[in-house]
Amino acid sequence: MTQHKIIMDRDDIDRTLNRIAHELWERNRGAEQFVFIGIRRRGVTIANRLSKKLKEFEGVSIPVGALDITLYRDDLSEIASQPVLKRTEIPWPLNGKKVYLCDDVLYTGRTVRAALDGIHDLGRPEAIRLIVLIDRGHRELPIQANYVGKHVPTTKQEQIEVMLEEDDGIDQVVLVQGV
Repeated sequence: MTQHKIIMDRDDIDRTLNRIAHELWERNRGAEQFVFIGIRRRGVTIANRLSKKLKEFEGVSIPVGALDITLYRDDLSEIASQPVLKRTEIPWPLNGKKVYLCDDVLYTGRTVRAALDGIHDLGRPEAIRLIVLIDRGHRELPIQANYVGKHVPTTKQEQIEVMLEEDDGIDQVVLVQGV
């Protein structure tokens, strides 16, 4: 029997993204050569929200790109015989840019590793920093987020489901137990 526990609601998510946007601005003192790249699907939504918040707070427009990591996954043969590819949309050169890679949940680190491979195929950024809404632990690779919305210790039998209005019609993060 599965149990669902809401660990973040709309207000929590908004407050968390506000905090991250302010931290980004304070640590960078400007936005020169600064871009967001979201990992499809919800990472793109998070990147767009952060860009919008920086526009509201500081009056700067930060470009947002979308990265499909499907072909960079190390478990491609396990996920589907015919994986569904989505578009990578990064319309500017990455050379010399400060890339802020966005995702919803950081777990084993394998998704981020795939994203790093994808980014490096597109150019050589000055730096890549990782932003995640939720860090649930259980890393299998030496990857750590630079900006974390919330740390949620989990067991391997639990799941974190992030739902965002633009993608799912509701803003909430749910801990699913008994999976």
